Amino acid sequence: MRGHLDPQSSMFHYFSPESRVPAEHPLRRVKKLAERALSAISPDLDALYSSVGRPSIPPERLLKGQLLIALYSIRSDRQFCEQLDYNILFRWFLDMDLESAGLDQSNFSRLRERLVVTDIARRFFDEVVGLARREHLLSSDHFTVDGTLIDAWASFKSFKRKDGEPPKDGGDGTGMADFKGEKRSNATHQSTTDPDSRLMRKGNGQPAKLSYGGHVLMENRNGLCVDIIITESTQAEHRAARQLLTRARRRIHPKTLGADKGYHVKEFVAHLREHRIRPHIARIDERKTPGLDGRTARTEGYRISQRKRKRVEEIFGWLKTVGGLRKTRFIGQAKTQMAAFISGAAYNLLRIAKLSESGAAG
Repeated sequence: MRGHLDPQSSMFHYFSPESRVPAEHPLRRVKKLAERALSAISPDLDALYSSVGRPSIPPERLLKGQLLIALYSIRSDRQFCEQLDYNILFRWFLDMDLESAGLDQSNFSRLRERLVVTDIARRFFDEVVGLARREHLLSSDHFTVDGTLIDAWASFKSFKRKDGEPPKDGGDGTGMADFKGEKRSNATHQSTTDPDSRLMRKGNGQPAKLSYGGHVLMENRNGLCVDIIITESTQAEHRAARQLLTRARRRIHPKTLGADKGYHVKEFVAHLREHRIRPHIARIDERKTPGLDGRTARTEGYRISQRKRKRVEEIFGWLKTVGGLRKTRFIGQAKTQMAAFISGAAYNLLRIAKLSESGAAG
């Protein structure tokens, strides 16, 4: 006998999403932390919607939905809304029962438009960092700064002259432009798809792409992301680092700052010394810079910072492979910055949940 298949299922079956999520599921800790951070900024969320009245869908639910999109590498709001119809784990995370109507892609679009004109995303990110501080997981002395490139949602074909002069016809009948012999730069050309993006490359020998600059400030103890900014210009990395430190000094007082050779600039080293921050920056041997000489490089603290600073690549790796920031899904610096804050908050929530669990186990 091969058994008997009974096609008649039960007429009624009652269960809650809570009962289907394992007690040790890692998303349980992430949910508790996210709700603590959202409750802290609830007055800001109420003020955000005060002009249009309380919406039918709580903004907290939509923000938690954005966290799920980052945590599970979902490529679009529309795909997330589709999965929400059959994914019990997602419904549990958003405090929705099985009979509740799903969300619509337009709900996220309206939320994003409001987040762009306010600083709610930044407040949420800062509140997550504050959770780490209250859990004694955040160092206040030793930090690392680094930058990367985030591909813009624009092709090289959209990079056209600012004066409106049309490019030469390729002559093959396909409408492709012929750029041969034409020098293109950010001073003379601009993307028609994403005007905020700039033509940049990470280093010599690397291809130039329409990109944004992504810059992260990391604390060295547990590798948490303390701050993240998106820049639209081709400014040097050390200038973006000064912006990060200026904002961070309202909450922390760094004693050392680790970085790679791209930050070995006299102006930046002098800025760090002026604010009593020891520059633990990888040195360029032939470059003489007051405040960053052999005496600094011989210390044990310098060697530790140089070893620890490589952990910043873990943040960039997660943001790009999981958090969806390898290529931005949005047009414009403001929306890309908002997405970076959400993805950075998701990364920190995972780290805090894991570190808290390790501490409880220990």
